[in-house]
Amino acid sequence: MILIDNETKVDLLNNEAIATTIIKLVRDTPDQPVTVGVHGDWGAGKSSVLEMIEAGFENETKVLCLKFNGWRFQGFEDAKIALIEGIVTGLIEKRPALTKAGETVKNVVRRIDWLKVAKKAGGFALTALTGIPTPDQIQTIVGSLEGILADPAKLATKDNTIAAINNVMGMLKPLSERASTNVPEEINAFRKAFDDLLEKAGVEQLVVLIDDLDRCLPDTAIETLEAVRLFVFTSRTAFVVAADEAMIEYAVRKHFPDLPDTTGQQTYARNYLEKLIQVPFRIPALGETETRIYVTLLLVGMELGDNDPAFNNLIGIARERLKRPWTTGALDAATVKTALVDKSSRANNALALSDQIGPILASGTKGNPRQIKRFLNMLVLRQRTAEARGFGDDVKLPVLAKLMLAERFLPRLFDQIAAAAAAAPDGKCADLVALEAAITEEKDDKAKPKPAKMTAGKGDDAVKPAPRLVASKAIESALLGEWLSSPSIKAWAAVPIKIGGDDLRPYLFVAKDRKDYFGAASVLGHLSTVVEQLFGGKFAVQGVEGDLKRLAPPEAAQIFEAVRGRIVGSDSFDTEPPGAAGLAVLVKAHPTLQENLLDFLEALPQDRLGPWACSGWESALKDAEPTQRFNRLLQLWGKDGGAMLKAAANAVLRTRKGVR
Repeated sequence: MILIDNETKVDLLNNEAIATTIIKLVRDTPDQPVTVGVHGDWGAGKSSVLEMIEAGFENETKVLCLKFNGWRFQGFEDAKIALIEGIVTGLIEKRPALTKAGETVKNVVRRIDWLKVAKKAGGFALTALTGIPTPDQIQTIVGSLEGILADPAKLATKDNTIAAINNVMGMLKPLSERASTNVPEEINAFRKAFDDLLEKAGVEQLVVLIDDLDRCLPDTAIETLEAVRLFVFTSRTAFVVAADEAMIEYAVRKHFPDLPDTTGQQTYARNYLEKLIQVPFRIPALGETETRIYVTLLLVGMELGDNDPAFNNLIGIARERLKRPWTTGALDAATVKTALVDKSSRANNALALSDQIGPILASGTKGNPRQIKRFLNMLVLRQRTAEARGFGDDVKLPVLAKLMLAERFLPRLFDQIAAAAAAAPDGKCADLVALEAAITEEKDDKAKPKPAKMTAGKGDDAVKPAPRLVASKAIESALLGEWLSSPSIKAWAAVPIKIGGDDLRPYLFVAKDRKDYFGAASVLGHLSTVVEQLFGGKFAVQGVEGDLKRLAPPEAAQIFEAVRGRIVGSDSFDTEPPGAAGLAVLVKAHPTLQENLLDFLEALPQDRLGPWACSGWESALKDAEPTQRFNRLLQLWGKDGGAMLKAAANAVLRTRKGVR
């Protein structure tokens, strides 16, 4: 069974508390307009909260709850019109009594037509506040269209232009008899007409749920929010908008590029959002305990099915624990056994796995439910792939899970382990064995009781304990030293599953959807370790220069190509990519590779190239011809490169001329 990443009414995160709070807030003031924001990162569960809100209003006859998905209307000509018409259409469809209120319905529809005039007239910019153009503005549009006919170059489109004018004038006619001729009066007229429609429909309160706004393009997102503003002061309406705040702020900046960045202590984008959203709710990220409970529920649900009574019983217990996660802790074996009774044995693997990977999965995903689901789905799919290919017994789920944690959250570490394991005849990574042993020794050392202080006297006469000798192995590998200096890698190594002693080749084989490690290992053989060293930090790669000089020229060329291929394959050149410093040291050790280095630099895409490429090669490019070739490349970048690359290239050229 695969975890489906759709919005759900089955609450595994205790987010129903948020939904219940919002429902109560909306119902407490049915005659007042309100806008509520449900904020959270991509995949935090915002859509599921809206589903729960919708379910909470199902049995209330005086409340009409409508759902609008902005992303699904992405391709529509005007998202603003789509939302407003969607609300009115939904109201008419769900309240059949409105068929008898024909004039009231027509009045609202005619006023909505004002919004369409701008589009029909050819991209006229909608006005501030609501986007409703005044009659004077529409007459200006018509005048400009009529002027087109006087231009001989436009006569080919005469028929289309006349049709556009007729459409505009046709829409003006039903409204020309109205006395209101300015934007505020039009706003009030629309709101009154819409309020009359709610009255005729017998709706005490209209609740509109807007989802997936943060998936929309900036213009679509802003148009939808502008439509919401039209209803903000319409009585008996409530909007619940689910969106990532950061994405909406980005949309505001893109839609209004000429606005200054800040105003006082806040950005204009933040002010725009806060002016629209009266009550913000932010879905909190899951902590370690909550993540472990969530992982356990997901895995047990995969085993038993969402509709299993025993599983629903476990959900109830879990939700009680989620109320106070700081005191209750995760789901333990005894709790699961009590909830599932005779089915508890089927949940043992799920419980063990959640205990093993829960802590680091919480940290790596930052408590994001969607990321957790995606990880678990990939884990299960890879295990089943191994079973289908006939080597399922060689793939243990906990080992696969720990490796995938590195692949997902520490990709450089995963690449280093994979390259070493794929090249080793037994499929093991010696540095990984040493890493896990060092972490275990460190944990054991911390767990030992400290010796009691001996205080036979005071001051200089006090008897001091002899310094405790701690056995420690010298770090022979630069790679191991790099790993031990990283807190995140040490946290990963501390996951209570030791995998260094396992043959990792079956696990790497099922990870071939990401990268084929065996192809590179079979070609490079023992040189793959050298390649990995060249992807270390600048100081680390300088330390291997002596070893590089001992390589045969064909071996050095082979290593150069392996490093160059990985850098180019990363397709990220705005900042210095890992391996660039290693190439410089390698070419310094083997000057015959200078032309290879220039070929590499010339092939980089200059429109996406950062300033790093202009310097750092001085120790590698010593011969006259490569130096001149590099100067010509700098001149090219200084002329045709991006702004930062151009500035950096010209600065280096000026420095070189000054040195001469």
